[in-house]
Amino acid sequence: MMIYPTIELQNGHCVSLRRGRLDDPQIWHVDPVAKAKSYAEDGAEWLHLTNFDWVAGNDGTAEIVKDIILQCGIPVQLGGGFRSLEAIANWIDMGAGRIVVSSLAVQNPDLVKQAAKRFPDQIVIAVDVYKGGLMSDGWRSTAAITPADFIAAFDEDPLAAILITDIDSDIEESDGSLGVISGLADGARAPVIARGLSRSLDDIARLKYVPHISGAVIGRALFDKSIDLCDALAVANARPGPTAEFI
Repeated sequence: MMIYPTIELQNGHCVSLRRGRLDDPQIWHVDPVAKAKSYAEDGAEWLHLTNFDWVAGNDGTAEIVKDIILQCGIPVQLGGGFRSLEAIANWIDMGAGRIVVSSLAVQNPDLVKQAAKRFPDQIVIAVDVYKGGLMSDGWRSTAAITPADFIAAFDEDPLAAILITDIDSDIEESDGSLGVISGLADGARAPVIARGLSRSLDDIARLKYVPHISGAVIGRALFDKSIDLCDALAVANARPGPTAEFI
């Protein structure tokens, strides 16, 4: 299972959001570029990067995003309020390995399908689920379409992955979250990346055996040191040991 260490940016800082609120960030006092490089040095194969300034509608932090893409040494999966095909193409041209789209896929699925055909295996759609509904607009609006039908609408498109977040779990621990994500993953044709379920090494150990889930995004737990990245990578890539033969 692929581990995607995560950096979330706002106003030049590494942050984690409380309950998804842009006005209530938890700030981590580390250098974003140095942090990205450290993840690569620890053995990560991908970095997940979100720029909340773009989500809020301004162009701040773009230079830091460029520096991370050019300097971190591993491919970057980049998200943050992409609103046009031109913006997607621009950041792929600047070196982003993948682009994550969320509200754009809900509001203009045809444009996202066009992007997937133009950039096969480089577009990731984010599926944010709250109380069984599909959320958009930064978790502020509930879409008319169900999460399962939304995923199915992209079955024929060459997506790189589907990033599924159960917001109930992101807000507070939810015993049902693994079931929500694994149920949606069952019906997805593209690889599924789970977000919001990795608070401990035990979570990763459980998640790696869930069918159809190919990766996990880990953010806050790496910053507050609940999880060490090297340990997470070791658990995610561990091979089952030999089993005894019964006579």
